[in-house]
Amino acid sequence: MRVISGTAKGTKLRSVAGHTTRPTADRVKESLFNILGPAIAGGDFLDLYAGNGGIGLEALSRGARSVIWIDLNPACTKMIQANLEKTRLAGGTIYTNDVLRGLRQLARAKNSFDYIFLDPPYDRGLLVRTLELLDTLTILKKGGLIIAEASKKEDAPRSMSKLCLIRTEYYGDTTLYFYQNKEETE
Repeated sequence: MRVISGTAKGTKLRSVAGHTTRPTADRVKESLFNILGPAIAGGDFLDLYAGNGGIGLEALSRGARSVIWIDLNPACTKMIQANLEKTRLAGGTIYTNDVLRGLRQLARAKNSFDYIFLDPPYDRGLLVRTLELLDTLTILKKGGLIIAEASKKEDAPRSMSKLCLIRTEYYGDTTLYFYQNKEETE
């Protein structure tokens, strides 16, 4: 695991030992950021089920204005802090919290994001539950994207009341789903 591009390019990232986390593979991360392109610069990024923080760190390295990481596991949030210090990147905030509770708190505080990335533990129903909650909140900025990483075995909703699936990419056993607000796709 490493930062692929930007100001912290090449920095090796540490992960929590054991099988409690599943960091996004470098090739999936590289493809994701190639899709997002230079638009990430200056944007506000939310990394949910953050693990070692690799996705948010990549966003900061590529010029995101701010990143918020949320993960329930204290070992993960300590690892994100260690990786943030190792990369010497600024603009990040880390929360040890249940993701669904954290999303409600961010919404109450009127936070909003250009990019929301979620990589919940596979096959536990968290993908759909998190997307359904995001559909009810107003934390995605106009023109923003929600990107969900999932196992190819998991189905993601195609359309919800406010969100609409606009793109799907497959990488071996991993699928990336891209959502936008419906009003922006019509």
